[in-house]
Amino acid sequence: MGEAKAPRRADVIAVTHGAFNVVGGLWPLLHLRSFEWVFGPKRDDWLQMTTGGLLVSAGLAQLLAAPAPEGAAQARRIGLGTALTLLAVDLVYVPKRRIRPTYLLDAVMQTGWITAWLRASSGPGSGPGGTGWAGCGGGRWTRGTRCARETRWARPGK
Repeated sequence: MGEAKAPRRADVIAVTHGAFNVVGGLWPLLHLRSFEWVFGPKRDDWLQMTTGGLLVSAGLAQLLAAPAPEGAAQARRIGLGTALTLLAVDLVYVPKRRIRPTYLLDAVMQTGWITAWLRASSGPGSGPGGTGWAGCGGGRWTRGTRCARETRWARPGK
């Protein structure tokens, strides 16, 4: 009987960030009144619904990717893209007074996700199959692993 493997940091982040995005996306879809009470009323309900749906989709993709061999890298790309986009919106539109200052709380959360993903990519478990670039350009790779920075598949013995 083998020992159970401890989950890699990137896998834990993938699951928690995915769940965060699913919950955040479902909120305006399921109870728009409470969402607008916190973040302010919007002129276009369809835009809130679209954003919520996209967050649910991104979160589900992160959750489903986590257990796959290259899943942490996929979840990282989805997570960083989502967090950077939401952070940019928060930081551009709060100062313009198009959205409430409560969105700065979201900016703090998105900064936290970005930091978590970047730290996970440089820490333990970030080599082959991980989320980072450790080992690219000369590291030893096994068949089927891919270097996140390079576009070629590694060949055995290379």
